[in-house]
Amino acid sequence: MNKIYLDNAATTKLHPEVLDEMYKVMKDYYGNPSSVHFFGRKSKSLIESSRKTISSLLNVSPGEIFFTSGGTEADNACIVSCIKDFSITHAVTTKLEHHAVLHTLQNLEKIGIISLSYVDFNSDGEINVDDLNSILSDNPRSFVSIMHANNEIGTKISLKEIGDVCKNHNSIFHSDTVQTMAHYDFNLSETPVHFVTGSAHKFHGPKGVGFLYIDGEISINPFIFGGAQERNMRAGTENLYGIVGMSKAMEIAYRDLKKDKEFITSLKNHMIIQLKNNINGVCFNGIVDEDKSLYTILNVSLPPTELADMLIYNLDLLGVSCSSGSACSSGSNTGSHVLQAIGCSNERAALRFSFSKYNNKKEIDLVVKELSKLFI
Repeated sequence: MNKIYLDNAATTKLHPEVLDEMYKVMKDYYGNPSSVHFFGRKSKSLIESSRKTISSLLNVSPGEIFFTSGGTEADNACIVSCIKDFSITHAVTTKLEHHAVLHTLQNLEKIGIISLSYVDFNSDGEINVDDLNSILSDNPRSFVSIMHANNEIGTKISLKEIGDVCKNHNSIFHSDTVQTMAHYDFNLSETPVHFVTGSAHKFHGPKGVGFLYIDGEISINPFIFGGAQERNMRAGTENLYGIVGMSKAMEIAYRDLKKDKEFITSLKNHMIIQLKNNINGVCFNGIVDEDKSLYTILNVSLPPTELADMLIYNLDLLGVSCSSGSACSSGSNTGSHVLQAIGCSNERAALRFSFSKYNNKKEIDLVVKELSKLFI
């Protein structure tokens, strides 16, 4: 059996066009972007061209895009800086967030900077907007961080709906959009959100580079000191070829968005049908409805089996790469905080399959065939 990669929510394969673009930069553009001579200006121009490309795709000003080392840094930077700079004493999030957000806010609460409230959600991970409204009614001018789509179960929120609630209570809204960036159209100039984040390796770009969007109507102080890079916001020599690679990957993603989205959605739907037809008792964590779920992710809840703790390893031995995510241990010491939070049974194993345009239905059929053998 050939190797089958279905872990695209963790990272994606580098697009060949991106690799070509990065190679040119690594070969010919070696000047420090902060240098004022010809070689420096040449490198600097690539950074600003990349910034302009990304801002144009998101319909914002280039001055609202700041390059980072990835989504985790971007999330940390805006959370810590914003809460500090605006003297925020109360924050709101959910227990379903990525640890880049959850652990950052919990640490700020631990050291006494903020108090932290958690919004209710149902067993599919859908946010209770009325509960958010109630929390903010009692705590106006809070910092709110709710992810656009969950990285484990795929359940999505409406950025506009959550943003409008925050706006009504004069609160600051940050959304971790790492899993959805370049997979959906964004018109950030018309979306009531102050901060969003992106990471190139989630959309066939290089690892180690991302960006933070900061609404031009809000301003935070530098989050890394030591130099004037990124308009004095993030010191350190820029990751030139990473930034160019991210820009190219994002450009390609939006160029092919309609076609790729339709294709990947068809793969997800095909797997749902094949799993239902071949494994008795299979069901799904989160929502699988196209409008309410991230089309690249399918979290599968499997019948109780003695092999639960070994599923991910058995599949790997068969050449299938995916992620484990049961509410019990299943390959980790703590299990998935997301599946625990939505009340998944410890008796059932869970696997997260995540798709890209480089997958196909034949691969899906082979994976389901091999997986079904473990439940005969």
